[in-house]
Amino acid sequence: MTQTLTIGKALNLGLRRAMEDDPKVVLMGEDIGRLGGVFRVTDGLQKDFGDDRVVDTPLAEAGILGTAVGLAMRGYRPVCEIQFDGFVFPAYNQIVTQVAKIHARSRGKLAMPIVIRIPFGGGIGAVEHHSESPEAYFAHTPGLKVVAVSNPVDAYWGIQQAIAHPDPIVFLEPKRRYWEKAEVDTGAPPGPLFASRVVRGGDDVTLLAYGPMVKTALQAAQAAADEGRSIEVVDLRSLSPLDLDPVFESVRRTGRCVVVHEAQVTLGLGAEIAARVSETCFHSLEAPVLRVGGYDTPYPPSKLEEEYLPDLDRVLDAVDRAMGF
Repeated sequence: MTQTLTIGKALNLGLRRAMEDDPKVVLMGEDIGRLGGVFRVTDGLQKDFGDDRVVDTPLAEAGILGTAVGLAMRGYRPVCEIQFDGFVFPAYNQIVTQVAKIHARSRGKLAMPIVIRIPFGGGIGAVEHHSESPEAYFAHTPGLKVVAVSNPVDAYWGIQQAIAHPDPIVFLEPKRRYWEKAEVDTGAPPGPLFASRVVRGGDDVTLLAYGPMVKTALQAAQAAADEGRSIEVVDLRSLSPLDLDPVFESVRRTGRCVVVHEAQVTLGLGAEIAARVSETCFHSLEAPVLRVGGYDTPYPPSKLEEEYLPDLDRVLDAVDRAMGF
């Protein structure tokens, strides 16, 4: 069955289907029950599944994740919503010292099938702690897997695949794209969760992005096409593990690579990707791997965020610099 869904609605239906399929799936978070969440992703789920499976928690992220650890040990599959990206840090200790390590600490006897949903990124005119991109902290943590969706199809299937997975997954949702629409075939078999995907073919430059920047990358590719340049866009989708074989294949053909993300450039995901591309594709590169990202400052007030976030002009400028070598 094909439906036109927003990312937010696709997540809602994906959560609903996961809860129908497995009574051990439990949702936890601040205002996710009666309110349906700040972005209404869990709208209607408490009414249909009850407040013992869709739990309105206190404003205590460390408590949410600590409770999830205990539930996971007892065979449940907790899905924890962090209301905004910047609110995850009170739970950071639980995530990196407990959630990420218990499977190894128990020598494989204890699984941690926990999904941590985090709306991330800027572009909604919000106040401090509501527009951050903390993905590198989690991708750097052994024992955690990190995925970032960019479209309704990946949102619908990805949340179900993450819930069914035996390992803990940080599931990043691009909050400014929650209302983007696409056709979703809810009966078609999904592709693999931890895989990158070429979303637009091209021959001159390989442009890599994930989450909210995929749309910006596609817009840049279209603008470049109008000027006679052919840009291949790859949606990375999985940040840990990284699936770079399609990237290497693309870069060996184009000879140029640009990585785009909202997070700060210094020590961001782009740095790791640039290193791996340079190591693997060195003899194919016609230009250095370039990075486009946020500036090395705290996220600015909302009136300045459009100057902070990578936009069409900054991406196209990097493409021009890559082509200039």
